[in-house]
Amino acid sequence: MLKIIINRLLQGIVVIACLFTITFFLVRKLPGDALTSEKELSAEAKKAYNEKYDFDKPVTTQYRIAIAKLFEGDLRESTKTGQPVSKIIAHSFPTSVVLGVTGMFVAICIGIPAGIISALKKNSYIDYSTMLIAMIGISVPTFVIGPLIAKFIGSNVPFLKVAGWGDPFDWVLPSITLGLGTGAYLARITRAGMLDVLSQDYIRTAQAKGVPQQMIITKHALKGGLIPSIAYIGPAFAMLITGSFIVETIFQAPGMGQHFVNATKNRDPFLLQGIVLLFGTLIVVVNIASDIALMFLNPRLRQEENA
Repeated sequence: MLKIIINRLLQGIVVIACLFTITFFLVRKLPGDALTSEKELSAEAKKAYNEKYDFDKPVTTQYRIAIAKLFEGDLRESTKTGQPVSKIIAHSFPTSVVLGVTGMFVAICIGIPAGIISALKKNSYIDYSTMLIAMIGISVPTFVIGPLIAKFIGSNVPFLKVAGWGDPFDWVLPSITLGLGTGAYLARITRAGMLDVLSQDYIRTAQAKGVPQQMIITKHALKGGLIPSIAYIGPAFAMLITGSFIVETIFQAPGMGQHFVNATKNRDPFLLQGIVLLFGTLIVVVNIASDIALMFLNPRLRQEENA
């Protein structure tokens, strides 16, 4: 098991290194710079700006400097505001994490029970209606769901605000908006996983022996049936955090989304690199954690990795 974990970690480091390299060179292909939207500056001011951020050096030299700074834990500073990138991330990233966690909680609470019930009531009206709702949830994007929830729920429930991030009640509407689509996917995946397990020979044998249905479900079916759902939850959680930009904008949550948009608009290379590196690292870490959890639940995966 330790060998598998080390292997996954090494793969993750390679992915992060490739992501940083690709982002570094692509960002420098953006037209203009942080001075583009400013008033015309003197040649001396532009020269000082380029020297400060090493833009006067060849791009390969800039890359070597960026690698050295990264190993020192220095993400540089925003070329637009002058604030350290690490400080910007530290201020706004917790909001994105809270939104991602609460959105994932909503998705799990909706998706897994719906998928299990749908599988147990296969080909019934409950099954058909549940999957129809799930398909609608998958098809309707968050930028449509968000304003509808804000209008029909936020405007009619006094303690739910449609903007701001002051107390836990402010988390409710954006979390629901973010979690509905993932919950819909999760419902379909859970249903498929449960149906696959319920069709196995050992389940039919247990039923033939008169084992109570509740025990068959809780003791035998759920462990195997939820494996595809767990495999999906890991990457989905990371994607919820990285994909919350639209929801943050709709509900005016002070998360990472605003900085990513502004960094792109202002051609702010260091802030863009920092945000992309952070989210890329998060996705890698969550995927590794998901793989490890699956190996604990499914011994066959450990055998295949060790083979």
